[in-house]
Amino acid sequence: MSLDLDELGFDPDALREKYRTERDKRLRPEGIGQYIHIDDEFPTMLDDPHVTEPLARDAIDEHLDAVVIGAGFCGLLSGARLRQAGVENLRMIEAAADVGGTWYWNQYPGVQCDIESYIYLSLLEELDYMPRLKYAYGPEIRNHAQNIAHRFDLYDGALFQTWVTHLAWDTDADRWIVSTNRGDRLAARFVVVGNGPLSKPKLPGLRGIEDFGGKMFHTSRWDYEYTGGDTAGGLSKLADKKVGIVGTGATAIQCIPHLGEAAEHLYVFQRTPSSVDVRNNRPTDEEWVASLEPGWQEERIANFSILTSGGMATEDLVSDGWTDIIRKFSGMANKNRDGAIGDMALLAELADFEKMEEIRARVDEFVNDPAIADSLKPWYRQFCKRPCFHDDYLPTFTRDNVTLVDTDGKGVERLTRDAVVVGGEEYEVDCLIFATGFEVGTDYSRRASMEIRGIGGVTLTEHWEDGITTLHGLMTNDFPNLFLMGGMQSGVTPNFTELYNEQSRHVAYIVREGLEQPEQVIEAQPDAVAAWVQTVADTANPHSTFARNCTPGYYNNEGQPGQGPGWFGGNFMGGAQAFFAILRDWRERGDLAGMERR
Repeated sequence: MSLDLDELGFDPDALREKYRTERDKRLRPEGIGQYIHIDDEFPTMLDDPHVTEPLARDAIDEHLDAVVIGAGFCGLLSGARLRQAGVENLRMIEAAADVGGTWYWNQYPGVQCDIESYIYLSLLEELDYMPRLKYAYGPEIRNHAQNIAHRFDLYDGALFQTWVTHLAWDTDADRWIVSTNRGDRLAARFVVVGNGPLSKPKLPGLRGIEDFGGKMFHTSRWDYEYTGGDTAGGLSKLADKKVGIVGTGATAIQCIPHLGEAAEHLYVFQRTPSSVDVRNNRPTDEEWVASLEPGWQEERIANFSILTSGGMATEDLVSDGWTDIIRKFSGMANKNRDGAIGDMALLAELADFEKMEEIRARVDEFVNDPAIADSLKPWYRQFCKRPCFHDDYLPTFTRDNVTLVDTDGKGVERLTRDAVVVGGEEYEVDCLIFATGFEVGTDYSRRASMEIRGIGGVTLTEHWEDGITTLHGLMTNDFPNLFLMGGMQSGVTPNFTELYNEQSRHVAYIVREGLEQPEQVIEAQPDAVAAWVQTVADTANPHSTFARNCTPGYYNNEGQPGQGPGWFGGNFMGGAQAFFAILRDWRERGDLAGMERR
């Protein structure tokens, strides 16, 4: 190695050992099984806090060309592309009282997207809209979702406060029978399951959770009646309350500053610290907007996607914390001008070490107490967990009324009627908030809150008993005319709406092809499915060591990569743009390769 330690500023071997030690503290044999099934054990935590009056309507019995389940960006983009493909006879079904999906449910204080708004908010050019800030807050994102629904007439016929209970293929009629909690029976030729990967709240199975007698809720069901305030903060009703929050991931990073400002005392229970980089939000530059040429958003989205997939581009259009690692890589390559380090993976690791050293140094800039600062420092590769960005999170831990309870990787020990127990010490709280995210690696039907039965009555859970099998991450054999969206065996990008948009185009193309013939059924063939599964495995293998060495989280299926649909374990890892090119090439051939039409 031509780069000496003085030039690097850190010891790679020492960091690798530190990363291994911290990872091992957090490994749990039950993996994703450490989270309980919230539907069964705490169903009231799924109640909609935004509905003041439940909707009353008669049951519907009708035939449709298409049903889209879910009205977040996943479902909205599917509906929009289906409309553009000429599909008029369709309905959206959504459990919430309005569109928005994640952005409907996540109305906690400080809610904000960590992806630049100019690339995250889809269809900006089509809707002639420009976000107010580089990083949009929840209300603006939710309004944009509503604008998409209005523009493409998706409110027309939408069934809100309704959820699908059963989805079964009728072989005699070649239709999907969609049954809902309201007694609806919809016979649809095509069904798009657009629940998205971040739809089912995740709740840790803490010992004694059923005994806790205080207020308890998940951040995706924020109770403003209890806390006061709104998404901008002002949680005035917490002034005399001791509040505990479990979790320090992306959601907690955003709401903890507001809780710290409002509560009599705030206890932050941390298993694994997040990587917290500068946010540096700013208003949209009107001169920049005036300079944009048609097609600017697609170009910007692709540029970000290339860079965050490890590729190189002549220009970094977004230029933020997500793409900074690529700039670090270029800098490390310049230091290695003699080419002594020929291994690109090693150069990438060194660039990652450099970036994370900056992240850890940033903690010291804001937190003077050495013990607290050390507890807030993340010891893992940057993309082992979703990076976070915030300018007020770290300073919150300098407040006298805020206590960081670092569990040293073990998590909360148990709950009592009025306290959270960590390391044998009780922390009395009036309110306990779970900022524990959403289920990603659990069974697909569990996350969709419904069982799906294909040909012969076989359930999707049974069909995937030995592992997820799809063609292009969207269809599977024995489940014709069905599209399972949301990120299984598909391209990896932190900008989820990019994936939804590309998948939606693919879905709309296939549906349009199917509707050209009155009774046509389109089904993925087993050999094509097997070939795609192998392709996914081939691209994932080079990343398997990285995933295994990562601290547990939903990216690597809680430390068990390859055993579920986590970021590294169950997706096409050849780059998002390469994946989207595969879909486009497939459509351009026009022969529905790998599918049977009958």
